[in-house]
Amino acid sequence: MAHYLDDAQRDELGLRARSWLWRSECPTWLLIAAVYASWFAIARHAAQLGLPAATVLLTLATAWYASLQHELVHGHPTRSPRVNALFGIAPLAVWFPYALYRDAHLRHHDDERLTSTDDPESYFLSSRQWHATTAPMRALLTFRNTFIGRITTGPALTIAAVLTQGCRDVSAGDLRALRMWVVHLGLLALLLAWLDRDCGMGPGHFLAGVAYPALSLGAVRSFREHRPALPVAGRSVINEAGWLWRLLFLNNNYHLVHHDLPGVPWFALRRVYLERRDRYGERNGHFVVDGYWRWLAEFGFRCAEPVQHPLDADTHGAAPIRHSRGLSADPVHRDGLAGAVPAMSSGSRRDGT
Repeated sequence: MAHYLDDAQRDELGLRARSWLWRSECPTWLLIAAVYASWFAIARHAAQLGLPAATVLLTLATAWYASLQHELVHGHPTRSPRVNALFGIAPLAVWFPYALYRDAHLRHHDDERLTSTDDPESYFLSSRQWHATTAPMRALLTFRNTFIGRITTGPALTIAAVLTQGCRDVSAGDLRALRMWVVHLGLLALLLAWLDRDCGMGPGHFLAGVAYPALSLGAVRSFREHRPALPVAGRSVINEAGWLWRLLFLNNNYHLVHHDLPGVPWFALRRVYLERRDRYGERNGHFVVDGYWRWLAEFGFRCAEPVQHPLDADTHGAAPIRHSRGLSADPVHRDGLAGAVPAMSSGSRRDGT
């Protein structure tokens, strides 16, 4: 559900939603063309560019594609989830079937549960989960809550969680999960074969040198994107990143604005934020940072938050944290794997619910 700061903002955005730019979604259509054209042009000319340069450029294009998938999930450029899925089903980002990401991310937009173990994109554990975890895994999960840990080991934990849950779902006879994974892996096999045969980029190099680093780039954005806090609005960050980061992440750095107004298209988020910059800072308790480098400087090797959720009722008597069967980045627990992509829910709508 959309949250407006005031009636004036509601009226302003209502007018813009009826404008040609928002109705046509022209910037998003151009984005789709640019993302696909750049990704396949770089891959096709990898030999001419040289493998090192092609690897770096393709990593950026893959991370950009992942940001595009996020826009598709939220009902852009069309109101049809099926049409949008056609632009997001290509396995360019490798690790997650589009439908899995779509349904998980829409569940993440239940703001009342942000950072709890009911949140598919949470990196926190309940007290029960924490005490059931082995000492080596606790150390690994603690390291993952540092900036360096998030971009190095975080993707591996996420991938392990997704694959583990996928195997469980298929083994349990979930036919939808089976179809989803068969389609995704089939398309991925075709893509890897084309890259190897026509582009001179072997599967191992692409997976380790492009797809994994692209997931690490996405982890830069998601690092401390949410924090445990009361009230709920204090859980989502505003990151005043530079224009290159904003372009790569499609303005999702203005994350509180996105959670308040998930139907606002990516190309309008910056303006919406700047028009009421001070109000948004007040709304999230001044959880505002001046760029991703600040997170590196402050939390490079220092844990930003404890892994055990600080608002866990079992330990602190705060609001209860319920447990989800969704996926997350902790491959140990079936019912609360944190920080990845969980099981399916309803289709995409413009309000992100």
